[in-house]
Amino acid sequence: MRRIGILGGSFDPVHYGHLLLAESCQEQCGLDEVWFVPAAMNPHKPAGSNASDKQRVEMLRLALAGHSKFGILEMELERGGASFTVDTLELLHEQFVDHEFFLLLGADSLADLPAWKDPQRICELAVLSVVRRLGCAPVDVGVLAEIVTPEQLQQIRMSEVEMPSMELTSTGIRKRVRDSKSIRFRTPRAVEIYIETTGLYRDE
Repeated sequence: MRRIGILGGSFDPVHYGHLLLAESCQEQCGLDEVWFVPAAMNPHKPAGSNASDKQRVEMLRLALAGHSKFGILEMELERGGASFTVDTLELLHEQFVDHEFFLLLGADSLADLPAWKDPQRICELAVLSVVRRLGCAPVDVGVLAEIVTPEQLQQIRMSEVEMPSMELTSTGIRKRVRDSKSIRFRTPRAVEIYIETTGLYRDE
């Protein structure tokens, strides 16, 4: 079975934090590929994105160009509406029966997981690969104790990933653009040029 990492998000814009997280998970979990899944409407974040679906996908294409193990899945954009992880994973299992899926999460997202739609089913459909920053304490997976089996909990612990600390957010990048500050070294150069030439985020 092919081992596929699923990384969801708004990617508005994609930045080096997203890319480093994906590569860390791909290497440490032995994933064949990582699929970036841009959300049509992230139910866990307020509205206010300035980039269209098409622009977010284009920025992802620019950022991932040349990386053979990274791909983009536009399933949630095509479906429209609120993007719930459990719905996406159900569809992926129907379409790719010979794949094993790993849901890539930051430690902060893990803490919120019990409040997501059908978290127990999420843990049945995908192995959780939780990322912690290098030097930080191990991730507290106890928040899942009531919704997963002891065997699943142990698998989540074994799939924990470390990555170098990188304090980057899409919100912060949009603010820097709005304030006419440089975003060099925060996102790939091709994405930076795209934002500059299209005038994205100038008047959010």
